[in-house]
Amino acid sequence: MAPQHNAVLSTALKTPAIQKLTNKRVVLASASPRRKEILQTLGLAPEVVPSTFAENLPFSSFEDIHEYPVSTATQKAVEVYQRLLTDAPDDPPDLVIGADTVVFTHALPSTTIEMEMGVRQELLEKPSSKEDNMRMLMDLNGGVCEVVTGVSLVYPILSAPGYEIKSIDERTLVFFGDNPDYVLKAYADSEEGLDRAGGFAVQGRGNLLIRKIDGDFHNVVGFPGASFFKLLDILVEEEEDFLAI
Repeated sequence: MAPQHNAVLSTALKTPAIQKLTNKRVVLASASPRRKEILQTLGLAPEVVPSTFAENLPFSSFEDIHEYPVSTATQKAVEVYQRLLTDAPDDPPDLVIGADTVVFTHALPSTTIEMEMGVRQELLEKPSSKEDNMRMLMDLNGGVCEVVTGVSLVYPILSAPGYEIKSIDERTLVFFGDNPDYVLKAYADSEEGLDRAGGFAVQGRGNLLIRKIDGDFHNVVGFPGASFFKLLDILVEEEEDFLAI
């Protein structure tokens, strides 16, 4: 007999999407405590099964850089879905959620000369040291970066290959204040930004560096909850068999 599952918390809003998720096996293909916390805040407590995908897609191969985190999120979700299905065919996942958050250098309007000349935004990885973090913060100081999260959902369908994939990307602009060097150095020395793409944690002490945010705050933290639930609502409305198999 398959085990019982219910990722829906009592605090969740009683929307059609939430009702669909009731008593379903919902899996988050990420070890990120921040993503788990955001989902729990919004009323969903998925099973956590971190993906083993190597996250080594070549960034330069993407003509549209915003597809980069979406592709990584998809690979994560598919890997976990297939692994769980193989490990427990009698208890398959009903929904696997994959996510990947990246930070790009200054978001340039499409009307600027730089974009017309084909200058691409650059990917900001996690800093390798406090010195590298300081360099990144100085580059961002007084400017703007773009945070993009790709979210991919994998769920079963009857036709081959046995699952469907739906994806979105959420984009948020983060504006940095004109911070003095001693503040940037103090933040770099705190080491809070060492394991964060872009070298800052907006929900932590890194918030002291930020002037304003244009878009979803939770997206910068690591998961765009509002857009995720909107996607679920669309699938419930448009796909008769969504989560019914």
